[in-house]
Amino acid sequence: MKQGKVYNNQTLAGIISKLDDDSYVFEYDDLYFADTSKPAISLTLPKTKKIYTSAFLFPFFFNLLSEGSNKKLQSIYLKIDEEDHFTFLLKTASHETIGAIRVEELINKTLK
Repeated sequence: MKQGKVYNNQTLAGIISKLDDDSYVFEYDDLYFADTSKPAISLTLPKTKKIYTSAFLFPFFFNLLSEGSNKKLQSIYLKIDEEDHFTFLLKTASHETIGAIRVEELINKTLK
């Protein structure tokens, strides 16, 4: 499973995950969800539900990705398959995104 922390204006809004069965989950952070002054991160992911699931990468997050020649250059430079949209999201949406949302890769460290 791969995960990313989703921030809205530097505030942790939730976690997006790609599960082992290639489905996706977005879950609002407890504090963010409970704070009525914090807006939903997207009209398509309103704060009426805490957990969202999808068989494909949520369009809101997909639209944070580069296209065309920029995507091709990122693919070559970062050594990412052009069809691996979730890895692209984790590797490229942590800074300099359009708008208030950014996604930071969540690295699970396990002790041996």
